[in-house]
Amino acid sequence: MTKTKFKDIKGKSAADLKAKEVELKKEAMNLRFQKAQGALKNTARCRQVRREIAQIKTAASQTAAKKGK
Repeated sequence: MTKTKFKDIKGKSAADLKAKEVELKKEAMNLRFQKAQGALKNTARCRQVRREIAQIKTAASQTAAKKGK
């Protein structure tokens, strides 16, 4: 998977962001299991997934704050 740019994340709807967040959380869980078993090949992917989840949450809170104004 390639790294997602924040400007691409920011342009998505709230439903898309929520779906992507759920997908990334499942991937993060699978990566943790692979790491525990010693079968994880790309260890940097764990960090990428965590950061993408954080970016999604940030974009969602920013859009919610804009709607509240």
